[in-house]
Amino acid sequence: MILPIIAYGDPILKREAEEIDKDYPFLAEFIENMWETMYNAEGVGLAAPQVGKSIRIFMVDCTPFEEDEPQLKGFKKLFINPIIIEETGKEWSFNEGCLSIPAIREDVSRQPKVTIEYYDENWELTEETYDGLAARVIQHEYDHIEGILFTDKINPLKKRLLSSKLNNISKGNVKVSYRMKFPKK
Repeated sequence: MILPIIAYGDPILKREAEEIDKDYPFLAEFIENMWETMYNAEGVGLAAPQVGKSIRIFMVDCTPFEEDEPQLKGFKKLFINPIIIEETGKEWSFNEGCLSIPAIREDVSRQPKVTIEYYDENWELTEETYDGLAARVIQHEYDHIEGILFTDKINPLKKRLLSSKLNNISKGNVKVSYRMKFPKK
């Protein structure tokens, strides 16, 4: 089932999400719905708060970036209760967007390497290190479960210049090709 994506301005996007256990009700169905929702919206990542659940789950599928980074072919992962252990390297900027903030893209600086511990879909604890675009997408989605949006990481002046666009998004005054739920509509 395709879930509506929560738009900028909803308080759930600014809340730190809660850990879950393997007995979380209807977890497998929820994860399947998240995958379907992400692909329907043509996203490369989606976090549970973006579909209205303040729980520590996100997913990524970086295969659209395989032309730039061939090692990303087939890179599709689910992260449950993740913890970023370390971010390293010299920060680099990349133009990011977000399904919850449609029609806005801005350069965001992040470190190029991330080490993360998480449970996979089989509830096996895993620790892995990623770099490049995979690290960036993971960091972006991880921010969502921490209550951080990419717009929180841009220059304050740029954010102020975007304030009317952001306000319009929260009111539903934006064109999107996927279902959304707007907090001020």
